[in-house]
Formats: sequence, structure tokens, C-alpha cells
Amino acid sequence: MSKSCPRIVIAGVSSGVGKTSVTLAVVRALRKRGLRVQVFKVGPDFLDPTYLSIASGQPCYNLDGWMAGPDYMRRLFEEKSDHADIAVIEGVMGLFDGSDPVGPEGSTAETARLLDAPVILVVNTHGMARSVAALVKGYAEFDSRISVAGVIANHCGSERHGSWMAESLGACKLPPVVAAIPRGAFPELPSRHLGLVTADSRNLTESILDALAAALERYGSVDEILRMAGADSVPSESRMGADLSKQDASASLRLGVALDEAFHFYYPDNLEALEAAGFELVYFSPISRERLPEDLDAVYIGGGYPETHAASLAENRTMLESIRRFAQSGRPLYAECGGLMYLAQGIELLDGVRHELVGLLPQWTKMLAKRRSLGYVEVSFSEDSLFARAGDKLRGHEFHYSELTGDPASDGNWRCVYSLKRRRNNEDASEGFQCGNILASYVHAHFASRTEAVQRFAAIAAGRMHS
Repeated sequence: MSKSCPRIVIAGVSSGVGKTSVTLAVVRALRKRGLRVQVFKVGPDFLDPTYLSIASGQPCYNLDGWMAGPDYMRRLFEEKSDHADIAVIEGVMGLFDGSDPVGPEGSTAETARLLDAPVILVVNTHGMARSVAALVKGYAEFDSRISVAGVIANHCGSERHGSWMAESLGACKLPPVVAAIPRGAFPELPSRHLGLVTADSRNLTESILDALAAALERYGSVDEILRMAGADSVPSESRMGADLSKQDASASLRLGVALDEAFHFYYPDNLEALEAAGFELVYFSPISRERLPEDLDAVYIGGGYPETHAASLAENRTMLESIRRFAQSGRPLYAECGGLMYLAQGIELLDGVRHELVGLLPQWTKMLAKRRSLGYVEVSFSEDSLFARAGDKLRGHEFHYSELTGDPASDGNWRCVYSLKRRRNNEDASEGFQCGNILASYVHAHFASRTEAVQRFAAIAAGRMHS
């Protein structure tokens, strides 16, 4: 692959070693040097990309070899990094963790190999001395197709402890330490709701980002990170002046997209694929707007945190009624995860309080104290639907703390059109609840990598095809 844009992968030996803090620090430090940074996140995550988007000032795109496929992933990277001085890619879990325990598919290592990108390995070195050399040696030599260029020793006990890490790796001729970050040097990132929080400028502030960058500059070498990425420290004028193409001027369809504090989990390339298919994206807030925008051909309600805003959503009765009327019109209405919860009878919170919502699905959703589902899924369509014909397949991801209180398909008006295979446990399930041109599911589907799926949705919205 052509290395037209310098690139670096920030990977971890496991989850919880501080990859996100390190990546934010790197991105902020590079931007403070005047570089235009394009950010990516390995895997299906919606949460870390919101942090990275704020830090970089650019949309963050997911790179996922399992969900979207290697060819699509490479094309996406090349297209979105073409305008940048450097691409910074945050990994997922540990470097070699992916969609199964015996192969590289979906892992950070697969992404690094496919993009010919060097890796900086983040290690939590708390309570560790020479053992760091054994650990790094294993990661550096496990797959010869991966280049581990450097190490960030995070959570060091002291600056002297960081020096020991560097000495240990140097003595064994292993990748060098490019930063040794003492415990407490990085500011804490915002606390997380149920293990999650979406960043915005109110909780990921400029001062937090500056403090992250300052710590990296003090305890590490940003110049060395640039060298490993193959980048110059001075921005390229040709790249700095470039910009991504905007919405297709030939857009002829209007797609209402729910976007506010309750609904904001969307893959950016999914939205861009819809634009390329002829949709004008018309954003609206189910919390604060009185009713849907006028003259919509379709509506898309993505995931998010409807449970934390359930009272406000329930109080906006005019919007609830507007959604009902739209659904009754027969125009396409697609809802995933949080969107499904919004279309249900309502949400029952952990304290038992219930909030009535749109009421299209015949069941309620109920919040659970523990995570209900997490992992990759492959969807086989048992019937024609908004994005596929019977027999077609899509891949996606589930992550939710709620469940439906019953099976919508037990109501004669609704059918399950998904045959769902969960990658984590090989479990099969019936899902994807359809009634006319309404489709609701807990699955976050990646349809940008399936051009025919997006074209079908546009054709149905245009009235050229029936689901």
C-alpha cells in the first residue's frame, strides 16, 4: 500500500492501559504544532471516536476489518487521510485481540498490517521492572508482519522508574520508550455512565486536552513519534489546504436524522454513504424540536442514551405524535439500538419508573444493571427489508444495557426479518423487527461497506421499490 499519508497506530497490551488518554495527548500535541491530524478508531466503538473528533477537529472514522472488510477499510483510510499531514489510529483492546481468539480479523494488528502502519505500544508499567522487556518482546515478535516501533510506558511510579523501563528495553535491543508517563500526570477523563460517556466540549475541555498534550511533551518525545510515523514536524502546505468533498449537490431525497444528547451514535461513513446515494441529511432533535422537519422521505434514529433523557423525550409529546404520523404514512423509518428503545412503548428505568415514548413497537424496553449484549453480529435477512433482499447479509455490532420485555413478532403486525449470528458465542437469534416500512433493531449495522444496501434504502425512500 502507498504510504501517501504518514501514519501511526496507538495500541495497547490490553484494555485499560490508557490508550485513549495517550492518543488524545498525541493528537493534541500534533495539532499544537500546526499539523492537520486525521483520526481513526479500530473496531465498532462509538465512544472513543467522539473524544478523538474533538481533539482533532475532524470526524473520526472506524476501521474494522471484520465488520466492513479489508478492502473497504483500506479505501476508507486512503480517502479520509488524503487531506491530512498525519493519521493517528487508536487501537481496540489489546494489539492482537479481534473478532475471534485464533485469528487477526478485526484486531488492531490486522489494521496496522493492512495499512502498513507502525505501532506504538502502550504498557501499564505499574509494579513492573525488567518484566517490561519480556512483555514487549512477546508483542514485538508475535507477528513479524507488524512493526512495533516504540513503547509508551504509562502509569510509571516515578521518572526514575520510567528510566528503568527505557534501560530494560534498550539492553534487550527492543523498541525504545518514546514516553514514560508517571501516574497522575494525565488528567482524568470524564466519568462514564454505565461504563460509557460521549465526549463533548462541556466535559472534554480545552484545558483537559492541553494538559494531556503538556504531559506528553514533558515526559516523552513528540518528535520521535513523528519520526516513527514517517512525518515531518512542519505541516505540508498542499495538505493543509485540502478538504474533503461535501454533500453531493444532486441530492434529491430528504432524510431526517435524529441528533442530540439522546441520539448520536452514527458511523460517519454510513451517513456519508447515504448522502452519496442522494439523501440530504436533515438533522433534528427528538428532545427539543416540536415535530419532524417538513417533506422528509425517510427517517433514521440511531443509538445513544435515550434512557438518560427519557423524561425529556416523553415530555415532547408533539414530536412523539409527529413520529407516529410519519410511520403511518408508509415512508421508511429505520431505528437502531437507542432508536429502537424510542420506538417502543417506553423505557422502564432501573428504579422502576416508566416513561412512555413513541409506542410503535408493542413492547416496552427495560434497563438492566448489567450489560445485556456486546459483540459483533452477522445479519442474514429472512425477508426483503429496507437495506436488503431475503438472503442478503450485513455485519454490525451490538452494545446495550436494555432489553425488550417481549417479542414484537408475537403481535401479528410485526415480523422478525433478521437471522442473527453473534460472533462472540455463535448464538443464533431472531431479531430485526419490521412492520411495513418500519425497521427497528438493537444492531448497529455497517451498511456503508455494502453499496447495494444503501442504494436499496434510497430506492425505497424514493418510492421506486417496496421493502
